[in-house]
Amino acid sequence: MISNDIQGIGMTSQRTRDRLVERLREKGIKNERVLEVIRTTPRHIFVDEAMAHRAYEDTALPIGHGQTISQPYIVARMTEILLENGVPDVVLEVGTGSGYQSAILSRLVPKVYTVERISALLQKAREAHRKLGLMNVFSKHSDGSWGWAPNAPYPAIMVTAAPKTVPPGLLEQLAVGGRMIIPVGSLGGVQELKLYTRTAEGVEEKTLELVSFVPLLDGAVK
Repeated sequence: MISNDIQGIGMTSQRTRDRLVERLREKGIKNERVLEVIRTTPRHIFVDEAMAHRAYEDTALPIGHGQTISQPYIVARMTEILLENGVPDVVLEVGTGSGYQSAILSRLVPKVYTVERISALLQKAREAHRKLGLMNVFSKHSDGSWGWAPNAPYPAIMVTAAPKTVPPGLLEQLAVGGRMIIPVGSLGGVQELKLYTRTAEGVEEKTLELVSFVPLLDGAVK
């Protein structure tokens, strides 16, 4: 039996998740596997209880420490783009945050490595992952711009915070044929969502759309 705090009631019920998915479909999300995972994943357990009634609005929400849980449309869009050439064996996520994005990825790919610089956020994310019984998410407290080199190269990398420029270390950890999706641009403003694809000859860059993310900062903190 799934407990009410996970399944949700009222403003956190399955009905509200169904309505969210319909909004995402109307906005152009086409990958039905991604939509189904969002429909069945309780976003409200990744935010503070006081914010739970807003969990299924299509908006970013504060999670403390100057960070946010990403807008569901952006979660769906970035996931859809990362998977559009096939399902990778493993994804590196830079910026665990609430843990919601890695939870979505964990139900679509065999293995997820995720890195977070703020220890307090990482602990909360791990608790949420445990609640959901996610056994294929491996997390680390570290500066995200360093990636997670011992497990490289990665067929897919997703960055959920915005650097001014792309960290070279992340591109180096991208496998040939691999794809990295990352917001790049001015801190605290509007950024460009970019897709990088590594080929045998080098790295191809494509700009997708304008987005707004918290900045990717240096250093690991408690």
